[in-house]
Amino acid sequence: MTNQRVGFVGLGLMGAPMAANLVRAGWTVTAWNRSDAVFEDLPTVQRAENVAGLRDEDAIVFMLPDLPFIEDAAADLLASWRNQPPKPGTAVVIMSSVSPTAVQQFGATVQEASSGNAMVVDAPVSGGTAGAQSGTLAIMVGTTEPVFETLQPLLGAMGTTVRRMGPLGSGSLAKACNQLIVGTTTAALAEAAELAERSGMEVGALFDVLSGGLAGSRVLDNVGPRLASKDYAPTGPAKFMHKDLGFVLTSAEAVGSAVPMASAAIELYAELKRQGLGDQDLAVVRQTIANLSRPHAASATTK
Repeated sequence: MTNQRVGFVGLGLMGAPMAANLVRAGWTVTAWNRSDAVFEDLPTVQRAENVAGLRDEDAIVFMLPDLPFIEDAAADLLASWRNQPPKPGTAVVIMSSVSPTAVQQFGATVQEASSGNAMVVDAPVSGGTAGAQSGTLAIMVGTTEPVFETLQPLLGAMGTTVRRMGPLGSGSLAKACNQLIVGTTTAALAEAAELAERSGMEVGALFDVLSGGLAGSRVLDNVGPRLASKDYAPTGPAKFMHKDLGFVLTSAEAVGSAVPMASAAIELYAELKRQGLGDQDLAVVRQTIANLSRPHAASATTK
């Protein structure tokens, strides 16, 4: 990239702190968001009237819930590029969790609309809102090696673990694998918490001892306290886990890989959505399990 300017689309729970970190790292960020109110909390971020207004930036980051939202937001941008192609090497950086196959199709659409001058890079993130705020996200990138090297300064301002996983779509596949592990581990911890509490055990004590053994994990460290305290204030809506596990199943079907854990987990998160809990934190899967459990009059006493 020839300058430290970047366009940014989507200033939600993740996007806003990511954009703020770019500004702190010396980048000039011009952003578009559906709601204008967020700009009051981001006075150093310049506001674009529309997404097409970002057409001349070297890179445009999209941080929206899913690819259909991105395609809708980018429609005017692509129309502008069809009328007048952007500069060669323009990067459209998809940092949302999206379908590995669908992002490849979107890449072909962008290439056609830009007369080959723009390319899509998928660079989904892991680390949640805490990682977005601290700039310590893990970023999984799907692109060519030269483009990856060009984007390193941009991505490095938002994350501390930045890896190229392969060509376009590879970043999204890596994120799907990440979500398979996070989703099933959170569900297992939620089951353990509910079982322990119904048996008269203190969940916090259980998680403390688990963290010191083989069951210890980053998921336990981050989600465990919310599971133990039943704190379901959203750091990211739980309904997105159901979406991401769908990407796991689709990718697995394409290569004939068995994914029994993902198959079980997607049904559990579908039940979570049916229970109307999808907008709460991922830890709310414990409430889903509690709702599926048999009512009990009193807990046993664990000595």
